[in-house]
Amino acid sequence: MIKNELTKTDLKTHDFYFDLPEELISQHAYEKRDEARLMVLDKENKTIEHKIFRDITEYLRPGDVLVINDSKVIPARIYGKKVSSGGADVEFVLLRQKELDTWEVLARPGRRLQNGTQVIFGDGKLKATILSATEDGCRIVKFDYNREGGNTLYSILDEIGKMPLPPYITAELRNNSDYQTVYAREEGSAAAPTAGLHFTEELLRKIRDMGVEIAPVMLHVGLGTFRPVKEDEIQNHVMHSEFFTVSEESAKKINEARKNGGRVIAVGTTSCRTLESSSLDDGTVIAQSADTGIFIYPGYKFKAVDMLITNFHLPESTLIMLVSALAGKDFVMSAYEKAIEERYKFFSFGDAMLIV
Repeated sequence: MIKNELTKTDLKTHDFYFDLPEELISQHAYEKRDEARLMVLDKENKTIEHKIFRDITEYLRPGDVLVINDSKVIPARIYGKKVSSGGADVEFVLLRQKELDTWEVLARPGRRLQNGTQVIFGDGKLKATILSATEDGCRIVKFDYNREGGNTLYSILDEIGKMPLPPYITAELRNNSDYQTVYAREEGSAAAPTAGLHFTEELLRKIRDMGVEIAPVMLHVGLGTFRPVKEDEIQNHVMHSEFFTVSEESAKKINEARKNGGRVIAVGTTSCRTLESSSLDDGTVIAQSADTGIFIYPGYKFKAVDMLITNFHLPESTLIMLVSALAGKDFVMSAYEKAIEERYKFFSFGDAMLIV
């Protein structure tokens, strides 16, 4: 497994705190995805521009490569009843597939779900047996269901599950597709790689027509997205492991672009972490499938990523720490202050940032 990058730093978790007015937390996706606002940060010159997301083409060049995460969010939140103990209510969020039909789940109330406990969902369409507990309090469960008629776990989740929205989104989804990128392919994420939500098929075609390659990678977004940093010393935080894949074809596109002077633009922190987990010191990206617990924060030396498209993140989160590693902590925190002043929208359905 690719572990944390333990870079020595004097920065504390509280150094990444900012006060965000609640009304700036976006509750709904943009009806037209590419009409979100775009803040452009020049990390060398420390300048800021204000644009609309579709203007991103102004900052791309022929020969560049745009790296997207094509993981697909599954309706991973399911509600059921314990088979015993009077049918107590249970909630699962599926986080990560361990084996066929065996998953790591976030389970509530966890204290009542001991090994061997059985839970039924969807009036018996799905049954789960608790196998074990993990160190961080999650559960490993085995699912069972009727496989006749081509039924799969994913098809049953489509029937009975809900999209696992982050806790700061309290409004109901207008459509499940709002929380899915237009290029989502590989089922398995417990949260959307939200920087990609701003792209439309039309904008992607325009980018391809410019001579920019698009290279998909895959990282299934898991518990780390929801986990706060509780350590005062940021380097003591341990990231939750997530599974990723870089194909031979995508690795070739990325390496050829870099060899020919093109820039590698990561769409989102998940694509960024995948690239940095798969690259050699000289920036060469290796095709592989593996787990990663890489933690990127100021002091980290980027190997593969030149530019980053991202959203505005939670205070004191690993995501704002990653962005600060690329653009500089003081510059990023001042940009966040500017975003609040200019009334940018924050978090999953909010506006975007481009670091060049």
